[in-house]
Amino acid sequence: PMLCSRYLKHETHENEGWLVRRFENVFAATLQTYERGLDWCLLHRRAVLAVAASTLVLTVWLFDSMPKGFFPSEDIGQISGVVEGPQDISYPAMVAMVQKASDMIRHDPNVATVAARVTGSNTGNLFIGLKPRGERKAMDGVMEQLRKKINSVPGMAVYLSPVQNLRLGGKSSKSRYQYVLQSVRADELNDWSEKLQTKMRAEPMFRDVTSDSQMKGLQAVVDINRDRASEAGLQIQDIRTALYSAYGDRQVSTIFSSSNSYQVILQDANMGNQDENDLSKIYLRSKTTGALVPLMSVATVRRAAAPVSVNHQGQLQAVTVSFNLAPDVALGDASTKIEQIKRQLSMPTTIITSYSGDAAVFQSSQGSQIALLLLALAVIYILLGVLYESYIHPLTILAGLPSAAVGALLALRIFGFELTLIATIGILMLIGIVKKNAIMMIDFALDAQRTHNMKPAEAIRTACLLRFRPILMTTLAALMGALPIALGLGAGAELRQPLGVAIVGGLLLSQVITLFITPVIYLYLDRYSGSGPLELSPTLLAK
Repeated sequence: PMLCSRYLKHETHENEGWLVRRFENVFAATLQTYERGLDWCLLHRRAVLAVAASTLVLTVWLFDSMPKGFFPSEDIGQISGVVEGPQDISYPAMVAMVQKASDMIRHDPNVATVAARVTGSNTGNLFIGLKPRGERKAMDGVMEQLRKKINSVPGMAVYLSPVQNLRLGGKSSKSRYQYVLQSVRADELNDWSEKLQTKMRAEPMFRDVTSDSQMKGLQAVVDINRDRASEAGLQIQDIRTALYSAYGDRQVSTIFSSSNSYQVILQDANMGNQDENDLSKIYLRSKTTGALVPLMSVATVRRAAAPVSVNHQGQLQAVTVSFNLAPDVALGDASTKIEQIKRQLSMPTTIITSYSGDAAVFQSSQGSQIALLLLALAVIYILLGVLYESYIHPLTILAGLPSAAVGALLALRIFGFELTLIATIGILMLIGIVKKNAIMMIDFALDAQRTHNMKPAEAIRTACLLRFRPILMTTLAALMGALPIALGLGAGAELRQPLGVAIVGGLLLSQVITLFITPVIYLYLDRYSGSGPLELSPTLLAK
């Protein structure tokens, strides 16, 4: 108001240019159309009330049936991948496998750069940079193409996930989402995790289903012939010490300087560490004869299966099943399918299951979304009740909110978006914007009733017509501000786009509906609300 008093001038429309006059003519025609529609609605109140009730029912149905997700997947042009080979593969063979996978990816026309490294005995990491958006396919299409190309190589498996700017919790895994199984019995845990993975791989909604359980590794077992060792003058502890010195990192001394200390590590530079035949190079000194005794004269070596790693979560052994989702599959639908598979398998109660990472945060947020919306409505009701000194008229203002929600949910469904946390934030913003429209009308109508002694129908009709311009102005301003977000312009726009679509869709529908529903609901609820200002008798004031 202060700035308006300084910069705005009192001018008539005759002094304005042709563009302003044209706009005023269009607005006058729009206002006349709205006036005719408003008069019809005030005469057919039951029909309008039925429309209001139907929007509430439709909102509840859409909210329940909408596919629900957490955060939308962003396309920032980067993919992380894990290459997995057979569990008994040698390190040189794994290096060659990762190199082959990186070469295949590098020749893809959508890829700009590839970085690769071998991180474990049978795993390697890939970091893939894609070309700019205008020169390649969408992220989902690129990943599907790369999966088919690399997984066609026998013995090689690749797991690809889009790099996200926002990632909440969870340990590093081969795929984006994690489902954790825990048990005190390792054999039972591995058995049921394999059954779960088999069922999930059969479902088309899942991609890159794998786990961190690796039970098919190889180990060399040294069996000592105690009788021969005793005859040769060797003790078991001597053999254990020799093996540790050859294959371990034994600290034999510490060198101290004036500023630091350095550990002296004993290592055999000639020990390959890759072939069990190297064990024949180990000799031990007999304690009875002092001669050198070959290790293989008192021991035999055999191969046996062994786990590559044993994982724990808390105090229990755990297997983390990680997975990605097929394009256009919601995380909520995938979670429901996992629970359905679990019931089909009749998984015992000794197996403890839980989600991890983004999937765990999604599960916890699902229960809080409805509570968050109800809490927002409760706070708004209390504030409006204090403002209007009424229990009834805040309900009049809140009655237009279902139309905003149904517009947002319909827009999300039409354009193929999930009801994510970002979309929920957009609906919360809609509550404030739509509430503002109703406040403009109700506040003017109450003032007209209390100060000018107007009847409710006359007061609300006058309020709607006089406040039509500012309502239209502020709604269009909010809509135009959200339009670039809804169009998905800019890098990483996939994260913000559901918010813009929810706001634009909700405003387009609520702008039409609330301008007609709110006056009718006001007339119905005004019967239960006393009109006029709050008055206290002199007797009560004296007391």
